[in-house]
Amino acid sequence: MSGSVQTLNRELLEDLIQRARQSPRLRINHNFHASMEDNPHRFLNVMVKGTYIAPHRHLDPPKAESFLVLDGEVAFFIFDDSGAVLRTEVVGRDPIGIDLPAGVWHTLTPLSAHAVCYEVKPGPYTAATDKDFAPWAPREGDAGVSAYLEGLVAILRNRGA
Repeated sequence: MSGSVQTLNRELLEDLIQRARQSPRLRINHNFHASMEDNPHRFLNVMVKGTYIAPHRHLDPPKAESFLVLDGEVAFFIFDDSGAVLRTEVVGRDPIGIDLPAGVWHTLTPLSAHAVCYEVKPGPYTAATDKDFAPWAPREGDAGVSAYLEGLVAILRNRGA
C-alpha cells in the first residue's frame, strides 16, 4: 500500500476554512494525492464568499471533474463558447454534487459564507496546461472581476435559484 490513510473531520475543515479566510485568494486546496503526477487527484477546495475562479475548461488534456459539496452552498455556471451562461446549479442543498465532462466552460463561487468541496479529477497536474481560461471573462486580479461575479450571481437570482 502506498500513501497514508487520511481522514476528513470537522477539525480539518475548520482549520482549512480559517486558512482560506486568511488567504489573499480567499480559497485554499488540501490535497489527498501525494504528488502532482498522481492519478486521480483528490482534494478539498475550501472557498470563502467573494473568491473568484476565472471561467475555464479542461480541454487539452481533456479532464472531467467531479465536485461534492461537504459544507455550504456553491453556484456553478456552465457557459457556451461565447460566454453565455447555459446552465446554473446551486449545489450543496439538493443536489449535493455535480460532475462535469471534459471541455465544458465553467466556474463556481460560494453562496454561503464559506464552502467546502471535495473534488476529483484526472492527474497529472501541469500548471501550463491544466486550465484553458475563457477569453471572454476577466482573469483573477483584473479590475472587472467584482462586476463580472456580481453579474453571474444576478443571473442565478433571475433564474430563481
